[in-house]
Amino acid sequence: MRGFTLIELVTAMVLTGILAAAAAVFLRVPIAGYFDVARRAALTDLADLAVRRLSRDVQTALPNSVRVAGVCSGLTPCYLEYLEVRTGGRYRVEPSGGGTLCPAGAVPGYNDALTIGSADTCFRSLGSVPDLASIVAGGAGDYLVVYNLGPGFAGADAYASGVATGGNKSRITAVTAGAGPNPEDRIDFQSLAFPLASPDSRFHVVSGPVTYVCDPAAQTLTRRWGYAVSAGQPSPPAGGSSALLATGVTECSFTYAPNAVAQRNGIVSIRLQLTQADPAGTPERVALFTQVHVSNVP
Repeated sequence: MRGFTLIELVTAMVLTGILAAAAAVFLRVPIAGYFDVARRAALTDLADLAVRRLSRDVQTALPNSVRVAGVCSGLTPCYLEYLEVRTGGRYRVEPSGGGTLCPAGAVPGYNDALTIGSADTCFRSLGSVPDLASIVAGGAGDYLVVYNLGPGFAGADAYASGVATGGNKSRITAVTAGAGPNPEDRIDFQSLAFPLASPDSRFHVVSGPVTYVCDPAAQTLTRRWGYAVSAGQPSPPAGGSSALLATGVTECSFTYAPNAVAQRNGIVSIRLQLTQADPAGTPERVALFTQVHVSNVP
């Protein structure tokens, strides 16, 4: 049997090396491109998820409760705060004329309407309240808010009284579901004389404040909740719970602009930039900008 010479072996090895080098050159670009695209897509998805969560949450804000602190320039953090609405509805303006006294000892007779300008402790809703069972009553429970106009409006700023009942905000003490084909739910609250009536007889049930903290120094976007209501915007909030939404945050900004002409709406602008280094150490950046419409109808 005939073998092969050393020259033939060396030639085969050289040719194989040339082919392997050529294959590496031609395949490296598409393979590297695939990993680059996958990495950028993951970074974009992370930024998009954080912005979508923030946008969805802001749409649950109590009318005229959005406020911003900090400028998010350089390594300085900024804060977006709002009062989170759990549910709401319309309160009875005129008494129905029968049933249990509300409040007990009410004069004259039965009064299940919300009395504006005089101390009251309960009312019945017009129709059933959505998600009534989700309302947390008593202790450190939810608040009843009527006609919130925001900071600068005496008696119509849900932040003003802090954690205490006062102004246009009162702690809910009990809720009772109505019965029958057209149920009217009952809401009991700490005694308060609400100073202003809502033109549309609206009320909101507020679970408490929520703050989004963007910290370029720590490169994080964090959601904070479960802390106390404060007249002044806390930066950062003390206590409560927190959840990390995004890392690698190198730039961000929050702005809030109530409509100067139509006060019934406002715009929250959110800009978020995430940065991640590729295997070569080169930073790659993804920046997203969105604007969220918030309803300010109290």
